[in-house]
Amino acid sequence: MTDRFELILALLAFFVSVAFIAYRYSERFLEWLRFQSIGTRDYIVDRLNLMFIDITPGRVLLGQFLLSFGLGFVVFLLLLPQFFPAILFGLLITLVGWKAPKPIVDWMYARRVKQFAYQMIDALSLMSNGLKSGLSVVQAMGLVTQEMPDPIRQEFNLVLSENKLGVSVEEAFNNLAKRIISDDVEMFVTSINILKETGGNLAETFDTITSTIRDRIKLEKKIDAMTALGYGQGMILLCVPAVMGLILHMSDPEFMKPLFTTAIGWIIILVILGLELMAYVMITKIVKIDV
Repeated sequence: MTDRFELILALLAFFVSVAFIAYRYSERFLEWLRFQSIGTRDYIVDRLNLMFIDITPGRVLLGQFLLSFGLGFVVFLLLLPQFFPAILFGLLITLVGWKAPKPIVDWMYARRVKQFAYQMIDALSLMSNGLKSGLSVVQAMGLVTQEMPDPIRQEFNLVLSENKLGVSVEEAFNNLAKRIISDDVEMFVTSINILKETGGNLAETFDTITSTIRDRIKLEKKIDAMTALGYGQGMILLCVPAVMGLILHMSDPEFMKPLFTTAIGWIIILVILGLELMAYVMITKIVKIDV
């Protein structure tokens, strides 16, 4: 009875402290909360629009709440017989679920940019051949939209649509460089804009850009192959604690039981997960080489 009273008193003191801090720094807290909700929502909507994924801000915000608070509440209910791990992992899943959509969308955007850069090799070769046969830049881009798949077809279609609506070719290409943030695209757009003003052989320039992109991709693949061993070794080391814990649990369940039935055991698990996450980030940064 005394332990239960002390737990209730500690929780009451905790909530009173949180309420006082929230009241004391209410303006900063509300500004931070607005940025974390509305700001993140707008960022996700903008990124998805760049990938031609049409979605309303309300649906994005609803998804954020379901992925964070909804999933956190489900985890809390699943662990409820043990209050401490339930509240601990419920809050952890809520935080992770709230932060996860932004890096996921960034990963999707980065993959799209990378795929666009790979497609530029064939697209520029096609445009170069079209220019050599007497087509204009706009007509050569139309040829690319007929022969190439997404995402380059979507982006070039948008450039052509903007040009048909009265936007100059230079401005339409500049908009393309803003949507696809890549050195290869910047080089492509700059070359077209400069040569259209000063004159020059666009077909030959496209061949040079194609060769440059192809050499860069070869170098990236070579670096990926060289760093794959280090990355694989790091992932194996990250699996060691989980495998050791599973072996110990299977061989002596009573020895491992306090790890899942006591507060200090759950804290140890949380610390292990935190260290595993730090190790993953460090390994990723060590083996990653920017070209």
